[in-house]
Amino acid sequence: MPQYKFNVTMSCGGCSGAVTKALQRADGIDSFEVSLENQSVTVDSSTLEEAAILKVIQGTGKQASIATA
Repeated sequence: MPQYKFNVTMSCGGCSGAVTKALQRADGIDSFEVSLENQSVTVDSSTLEEAAILKVIQGTGKQASIATA
């Protein structure tokens, strides 16, 4: 299953909570991890493309980008 990593600017627990809620509501996401400490989100999805997941995260109003190695 493909795993995608994103850099997300989050300054507090409310920010990471908003991202968590958005990902929980999104169809096609198998699992995810939101890290406030690392300012990152890792998503496992066998049906959604990376760009679609990025749009879900950006829909929370947070600055987000696809992480590069």
